[in-house]
Amino acid sequence: MNIRVAVDGTLYFDSKLASRTLAVGIIGLGYVGLPLSHAFWQAGLKVCGFDIDAAKVDKLSKGKSYINHFSGEKVEAMTGSGRFRATADFSELAGMDAILICVPTPLKPTREPDLQAVISTCEAIAAYLRPEQLVVLESTTYPGTTTEVVLPILERSRLKAGRDFYLAFSPEREDPGSKIETTTIPKIVGGCDERSGEIAAKLYGVAFERVHVVKDAETAEAVKITENIFRAVNIALVNELKLAYARMGINIWDVIDAAKTKPFGYMAFYPGPGLGGHCIPIDPFYLSWRARAFEFDTKFIELAGEVNRAMPRAVVSTLQETLNGRFARAIRGAKILLAGIAYKKNVDDLRESPALRIIDILQGLGAEVSYLDPYFPELPPTREYAKLRGMTSVAFDEPTLSGFDAVMITTDHDCFDYEALVRWSKLVVDTRNATKAVAHGRDKIVLA
Repeated sequence: MNIRVAVDGTLYFDSKLASRTLAVGIIGLGYVGLPLSHAFWQAGLKVCGFDIDAAKVDKLSKGKSYINHFSGEKVEAMTGSGRFRATADFSELAGMDAILICVPTPLKPTREPDLQAVISTCEAIAAYLRPEQLVVLESTTYPGTTTEVVLPILERSRLKAGRDFYLAFSPEREDPGSKIETTTIPKIVGGCDERSGEIAAKLYGVAFERVHVVKDAETAEAVKITENIFRAVNIALVNELKLAYARMGINIWDVIDAAKTKPFGYMAFYPGPGLGGHCIPIDPFYLSWRARAFEFDTKFIELAGEVNRAMPRAVVSTLQETLNGRFARAIRGAKILLAGIAYKKNVDDLRESPALRIIDILQGLGAEVSYLDPYFPELPPTREYAKLRGMTSVAFDEPTLSGFDAVMITTDHDCFDYEALVRWSKLVVDTRNATKAVAHGRDKIVLA
């Protein structure tokens, strides 16, 4: 391996890292890339954010944030320091010492991995790759992506991984909307070779409180996908238990509250109207797809996916039955309001939100559907539900809510006044147990 040495005899990368003269480029300035940029900026490094979305670059350049839980004050501090800037000019990758890839990895309609964003990003990097650069993939994917997809593209530059440049995988572990600081979340790092792993660990060690190094990139990729499969399977389990217990007249929320008092052997997971976000509904199928290449069927994962995908229609069925049973009201022509459109509470993120699927189902049944969500005054274009684009959030007041036949709580935002919501509504179908503290009007509430 040809390792460059600085004038003082230290290794080139280590020398630049120690002197804080290292430049970090982060590709993809979304819910992962922007907090990651802030983490390295906080550590005193120069950071350049790359994104193909000119609108994002323009906002950041003006010191403005486009992510609700990432404050404008943070962006102002970053841009005002002179150590952070955003650009859509990928030729500037040549000036970066480390390049971190944080681009989307969705599923195709066939439920196969869609790595086009990763591939096009790596092609852009390869055009400007130079010796001694570190490239790290952070996007969640199946084991083998870094070495089988990323590495060959980068080596089109005629530079050799492990000899001329370094390559590693370090999965993002962001939890949008939570109060957990990015830098406090332990960072997993796996290199394509030993030196690449060491270099990547040193880089992340500057910004993160703890770095856990695994033996290779495949192990690091498997760690992330295992974390998300663990959640998907357990959520599917409680969703199925909810449906079973409901037929027995047992409240699943009471069961979970009691079960979690056990200090060992149990971890609380909660049911809902379906899975949303960029990880849990998608990532398990990356492993299912990959496993088929090894002639192995991941039956547990596939079954969990079936259960979770069925939940939007299950909560709609509960709404139908309740409207019919209590008011002799058919769903066709009924006015239904969805409270919360984001995929989880307190975030402005619609990706894979089950609320969108619920709207689609209700409209297909002939209902008149509206939504209420302060994080989305208007629905942006989405990949699967283009026809919902332009829908606007209704007002949160008594005249508005009392005009609906039913309100379904699909996202339990903390900003909602649930006492008022129940008081003003004729019927509340609560898929998140958001109304548990509501004292009055409980006869109007149905848990779904």
